[in-house]
Amino acid sequence: MSRPDGIRHLLGIEGMKAQEIEALLDQGDSYLERYRAGRKIKKVLKNRTQINLFFEESTRTSTSFELAGKRLGANVINMVTSSSSIKKGETLIDTAMTLNAMRPSVLVIRHASSGAAALLSQKVNCAVINAGDGRHEHPTQALLDALTIRRRKGRIAGLTVAICGDILHSRVARSNIHLLNTLGARVRVVAPPTLLPVAVERLGVDVYTDMRSGLEDVDIVMMLRLQTERMRGAFVPSPREYFHFYGLDAEKLAAAKPDALIMHPGPMNRGVEIDTEVADDIDRSAIREQVETGVAVRMACLDSVCSHLQAEEDE
Repeated sequence: MSRPDGIRHLLGIEGMKAQEIEALLDQGDSYLERYRAGRKIKKVLKNRTQINLFFEESTRTSTSFELAGKRLGANVINMVTSSSSIKKGETLIDTAMTLNAMRPSVLVIRHASSGAAALLSQKVNCAVINAGDGRHEHPTQALLDALTIRRRKGRIAGLTVAICGDILHSRVARSNIHLLNTLGARVRVVAPPTLLPVAVERLGVDVYTDMRSGLEDVDIVMMLRLQTERMRGAFVPSPREYFHFYGLDAEKLAAAKPDALIMHPGPMNRGVEIDTEVADDIDRSAIREQVETGVAVRMACLDSVCSHLQAEEDE
């Protein structure tokens, strides 16, 4: 597999060109096929150090990045912020300077503040990958979602995708909206008014507040987690009432196309955002496939930023 010059950082999907996105998807697809076939994967990150710096808990994303780095031969260090000097009052800039002195090749950061990854990228000499920053973006989740869709549907352009649930607090929704629009899909957002951002239609989406209307004839149903940890106040009356109106069950799903794909970034709140029977539908649910695809896509992202770094070092 050829290695293009890659990208300097991966801070968000917004502003990326379609060909840059497609290159990462192609590379992720190749890694997935190689792994499934049991073929040898070149250790392109050998002798490079990857630091995973997670200020927010995320077992799925952090484990995925760790596995991706190790499959490519990187020395992977996971920093636990609960036991670090960050808890003692050290700022993000202080941490950046400390880590920069260790000369890593790539920093993978998840932070509760929007813009944290971009700020870090300005203070360090290595590549930075955004693993989720506040309500801003979660680019690798959008990339793995896109690859999952492309593998199952054969394309992204021309598809109608409904992103449903807590749009207001979701960085996953924002990254997916940017990516899907860039690659030619038509995007709908479906949510109660309390969970819709102000002027969300400016992002290039069709807005629905009724679940059945929003799902009518869609190709993809992408459910979102209710992010109660980011909520200050009563955004929904109760989990039971939320599920009644906005949880995905067989009755609401019937409005979508018969072969509509069901997705969820995880972790799922069963019986709140999605019914168990629908989530576990072996023919239509791609939720478990998203997890497997995530490792391959993050391998592609690590490969891309490190190949760009290599090109700089070779100059």
